[in-house]
Amino acid sequence: MKSRAWAMLGLGVLSGVLSLAAAPLRADDTTAQTCDLPAYLLTTESALPKVAEKVKSGRLDVLVIGSRSSTINGSEASAYPARFQAALHEKLPAVEVNVSVDIQVKKTAEETVGSFVKLMEDKKPTLVVWQTGTVDAMRSIDPDEFRAALDEGVAALQNAGAELILMNPQYSPRTETMVSVPPYLDSMRVVAQKYDVPLFDRFAIMHQWSDAGDFDLFSAVHGVELAKRVHDCLGRALSAFVIDAAHLGPAQQN
Repeated sequence: MKSRAWAMLGLGVLSGVLSLAAAPLRADDTTAQTCDLPAYLLTTESALPKVAEKVKSGRLDVLVIGSRSSTINGSEASAYPARFQAALHEKLPAVEVNVSVDIQVKKTAEETVGSFVKLMEDKKPTLVVWQTGTVDAMRSIDPDEFRAALDEGVAALQNAGAELILMNPQYSPRTETMVSVPPYLDSMRVVAQKYDVPLFDRFAIMHQWSDAGDFDLFSAVHGVELAKRVHDCLGRALSAFVIDAAHLGPAQQN
């Protein structure tokens, strides 16, 4: 059962949409896509003051710590981190934005945390986007152990001087009956509140798109072109989320 779920996830359960003034978006393949989301999914009460300072200085370095869902068929070119960088550059044209990606394939949160010290020494990012929870859910890791790993990881990143956004798992109508994700979503909310870090609710965003019929996340026949559109929307949603958390007003934006 779990191997079947892994296969489904690997086929591209990749989605997203956002309510950035309900503006039409354009993906790499030049296909227009309107990405609608309610405002509450793009806002947070947790602030990113260091990001705001770096934007004022003209350079922002971001590290995405992710899994294979940070890529499309193993490629990063059209995946959400690249689209996130492009969207931030579009909003902040005077700022040099650099987004690097560290892929932790099939690693639990606990296994990933062990790389954080070296990653921070090598990359020195101002902002880390930590995408986690999917592998733990697939392996049925004890939710308390998952929460303890989150505690350790968030503390390590903050102690290294980085600001942090937690990103929870994707929503997949094809695997929701096989994988119990809610306990891991709850753990991430608890840890985000404990450390006052923004939580980018990718699960709720994708659930919203699926329910609204914006993207068909159940069918596997749409392939790479659907994945590109979804990732473009996710990248734009994440950029709007960062802009909100850093309290960047019109003076800093385009």
